[in-house]
Amino acid sequence: MYADYVARRFGIMLLVIFLAVTINFVIPRLAPGDPIEAQLNQLIASGGGAAGDVQAMAASYRARFGLDQPLWHQYLAYWNSVLRFDLGFSLANYPERVSQAILAGLPWTLGLLGFATLVSFTLGTLLGGIVAWPRTPRFLRAAGSSLLVFSSIPYFLIGMILLYLFAIVWRVFPAGGGIPFGTTVGLNWSTVSGLAWHGTLPAISIVIAEIGAWALGMRGMLVSVLGEDYITLAEAKGLQNRRIFVWYGMRNAMLPQFTKLALTLGHIVSGAILVEVIFSYPGIGFRLYQAIQTNDYFVIQGIVLLLTISIAVAMFILDLIYPLIDPRIDGRGR
Repeated sequence: MYADYVARRFGIMLLVIFLAVTINFVIPRLAPGDPIEAQLNQLIASGGGAAGDVQAMAASYRARFGLDQPLWHQYLAYWNSVLRFDLGFSLANYPERVSQAILAGLPWTLGLLGFATLVSFTLGTLLGGIVAWPRTPRFLRAAGSSLLVFSSIPYFLIGMILLYLFAIVWRVFPAGGGIPFGTTVGLNWSTVSGLAWHGTLPAISIVIAEIGAWALGMRGMLVSVLGEDYITLAEAKGLQNRRIFVWYGMRNAMLPQFTKLALTLGHIVSGAILVEVIFSYPGIGFRLYQAIQTNDYFVIQGIVLLLTISIAVAMFILDLIYPLIDPRIDGRGR
């Protein structure tokens, strides 16, 4: 029975990926204008190339990129490139490949957002449980409730405030970049300390903004289970308050939190675009911003495709572990 459940979920994942690839192929080609001509005109206007027959040069580049072929032929070629993870060339940074642009920014984004997401999830979930639990001391509930205000503040606004205070006014942290200039990257203390020094402000801005959202979700779910029979039975047995809180309250209210965590982890490959732009952090989000600015739609396609596939895979993994998290899910999709 569990094998049928896994097969259905795997089929749904493949369907989502198929639709994502198809939509990702179609939408950029519906956009007005010719990205090849736009790039050539921009290059000529900036003095980086000689003026000439732009249309002839555009036709030559379209042939090189396969954009002069019929649409169905481009679609099949696109599928072939996706399966080989060869997403073509960057229009703005030719001859850089899209896969190289993605792989250059991906470790930065995974390190920053992976760490910030796990920290905010842990602290926010615990905070939401403490605020909702009726036996929590009043002063702790009041202090915890005040932190929920940060959920209404955009993380990029918090980032701008932190940047102004700690990088411009007090000069405690650097204003941008991912590592100190001139640092030789390797498994050494200078690299680790440099990464931590440059990543502190972006990480803190994300953590502060996300803690409130995680706490609000956990508080709502825990309140909904307080009146359940198993809570009443545990109290009647005289179990310790800590055990009831953790094993009967938090554990049964965690399922939606794990769902949101899986979706959030699926999203991190796209980067925290505005945070990375504010801090000039060399992650996927900053690379996507540059691609949008330069109409580099092959890079945009690659990053968006990576995002959709990562979300589909994350949800599939979550579906596999759901029955292990919550015994009420019996592997038959219920």
